[in-house]
Amino acid sequence: MPTSGASPARFDKKESPADAGVRQDRHQAPRGHGPATGRRALHTDGALTKENLAQEAQVSHATVHRADDILAEWNAKVARPVLRTPGEVTRDETIAQLRKQLREARAEITQLNGTLDALATVTANIYHENQALKKRDNDRRLAPHPASD
Repeated sequence: MPTSGASPARFDKKESPADAGVRQDRHQAPRGHGPATGRRALHTDGALTKENLAQEAQVSHATVHRADDILAEWNAKVARPVLRTPGEVTRDETIAQLRKQLREARAEITQLNGTLDALATVTANIYHENQALKKRDNDRRLAPHPASD
């Protein structure tokens, strides 16, 4: 017999007392959370967020995210996305613009690296041609002239 005062019928062989607490929290999670369940919010402003869901159920945010069945029910009932604040919208737009600028800068860098590689190749070819011409010119100067008789 458990000494905690819990009924022995509450726990089966597959479930520990700790699991029972999580199970109980899972069943409590949607209670009292605004329009999603048809009830009035008691502990929050009533905004349909998972954080508010956790506060309304008086469980941790992590517990809500471990409750897959509750999250599935939540996603089914709250089909529309949660609206972002104007500050969040501005932040997200700024991030999107910065990512676009970064993509463009990376593309330009890639193009400039290609141009730099091509110029290095041309420079190397010109250098080697110049060396070959100098050698040929020096060989001509060193060659004895045939004697004219």
